[in-house]
Amino acid sequence: MKNIIIGTAGHVDHGKTALIKALTGIETDRIKEEKKRGITIELGFAYLDLPDGEKAGIIDVPGHEKFVKNMLAGAGGIDLALLVIAADEGFMPQTREHLGILSLLNIPEGIIVITKKDMVDEDWLEVVCDDIRNEVKGTFLENAQMIPVSSYTGEGIEELKQAIFQLIDQKTQIKNLDVPFRIPIDRIFSVEGFGTVITGTLIEGKMKVGDPVTIYPSRIESRIRNLQVHSHDVEEAYAGQRVAVNLAGLKKSDLNKGDVVAVPDSMHTTMMIDIKLTILKDCEREILNATRLHLYHGARDVLCKVVLLDRDSISAGESCYAQLRLEEEIAVKTGDRFVLRFYSPLETIGGGVILDSNPFKHKRNDPQVLESLNIKENGSDKEKISAALKDYSSRFETLSFLQVQTAIPKEQFDQQIQKLIKDKTAFRINDNVVIHSDYLSHLKDTAVKMLTAYHEENPLRDGMKRDEFRSKFLKYEDMAVVDKITDSLVNRKVLKIVNGCVALYDFEAQTDNNQELIEKAFQEGGFAPESPDQIAARFPKIKNFKAVLDSLVSSGKLIRVEDKILLHIDYYNKALEMAKESIEKNGQITLAEMRDLMGTSRKFAVAVLEYWDRRNITKKVGDARVLK
Repeated sequence: MKNIIIGTAGHVDHGKTALIKALTGIETDRIKEEKKRGITIELGFAYLDLPDGEKAGIIDVPGHEKFVKNMLAGAGGIDLALLVIAADEGFMPQTREHLGILSLLNIPEGIIVITKKDMVDEDWLEVVCDDIRNEVKGTFLENAQMIPVSSYTGEGIEELKQAIFQLIDQKTQIKNLDVPFRIPIDRIFSVEGFGTVITGTLIEGKMKVGDPVTIYPSRIESRIRNLQVHSHDVEEAYAGQRVAVNLAGLKKSDLNKGDVVAVPDSMHTTMMIDIKLTILKDCEREILNATRLHLYHGARDVLCKVVLLDRDSISAGESCYAQLRLEEEIAVKTGDRFVLRFYSPLETIGGGVILDSNPFKHKRNDPQVLESLNIKENGSDKEKISAALKDYSSRFETLSFLQVQTAIPKEQFDQQIQKLIKDKTAFRINDNVVIHSDYLSHLKDTAVKMLTAYHEENPLRDGMKRDEFRSKFLKYEDMAVVDKITDSLVNRKVLKIVNGCVALYDFEAQTDNNQELIEKAFQEGGFAPESPDQIAARFPKIKNFKAVLDSLVSSGKLIRVEDKILLHIDYYNKALEMAKESIEKNGQITLAEMRDLMGTSRKFAVAVLEYWDRRNITKKVGDARVLK
């Protein structure tokens, strides 16, 4: 199915609206001021019946320079442009600007329509045609058909219709429906008994009555109550159609022209975009770095600052990579086209394509940034996904985020991810998270550096406690992700786990003759050992007493049940075994019973029981403990 949007463009009063009426019988000027002044101000809409029974939507855009913003709002979804030029005036300033805009938006096909043929003689018409051919050289209309018509006498209208039908049949591509739908809003109004209605061009995907939607950038949620295409109710609408959407539960004030209606979670909002910028060949301005501009995307107009990433200025006909830093949040996708106009006075200076819809803030003249943008512009799907993984691995972004970010269809995206994992360019953390192997190597180097320093400071310890390692190695809220990376480094024989500690694979804790001496002192203390300070006082010649003590705790030979109470592992296990036997027999154990079993004072029994409570081994119920 081919769903086509035809758009007009051209100078004010060159007969665009009259041409559409001659083609369709529909008057597109609908508001009082338009009829009074005889010019188009807002977007107008009509449709053309095609030979196969389908209808092509037609957008009538304003030609006056004051309403270029409204023209841009309608130009984004055009598949076929009719560049309208009056025979009695020829190429005019707004004709040139509109042609530049159509070129920047990458409109694929077009026809040059010379109107008001009845107002000039053949010699003049021939001169105008030659002039137009010179003006469109180097543009997408260089080899386009040029058809003179009179909207008033009807001369040439049928020939124009046939040319449109032929172009649609031969060249215009079928839209991709297998992506989430998206509609930039160009009109908002209320209908009594129905509520809020928006109109726009469905630029991708398909939508049906009942579908949930999200309004971007506000992220307000709604659902489709009703759909209309060409003023007829439909159950489903397709990319390439002009659509009116009745949104449930929303007020007119909830929406703004330029908002985007889309599938929930199918878009990201952003305050920055990376772009390939092209300046129009006839632009008379030199655009300096940090110049303030107007960004036009869909029906949205946002102020921004352009950061030129590899130069200080850009002039007519030149292209470069740049970053736009926006003054308002917008929702865009990689691959979208846009137009830029100068801040003041308002004049179109250029535009281009979005290479990254949610980038990091870049430093200028960074070779890595420029290389990455070159891949995003010219690379294969696999290379683009690899570049996105490099950018976002440190955030552990989900695959769904990356798929939206790259704007590669999901099936193709999933296939390329599998290839990247297979050739070890990427590493799978879990079903939702994949990171680039370069980042995994970076994490390996980080772990090695951190543990090398730790082992030098703590040669007697088996390694860093796993909880401490988690918090220092990678500050990320999902511990399962950190553990997965740690386990990967263990499998690769970079790290090892010893007694609940993380160590370098080839590290061996040093032995110290004093270890056995201190361990024996705690072991002799049984269930009531001396405090570390008391034992340290007994061995004044041991200068590294704390390091030795820490190594015994790290290795699990001593259990620190309280700051100043450490039990030898043999007595700790014996106490735990006695407590479990007593609870299994009596259903619980009291402090007094624990004290008697250990044959020690209340202080040690309290320390052990509270330690078990903190470890969720026991739970206090009244004055007794039960096993948890």
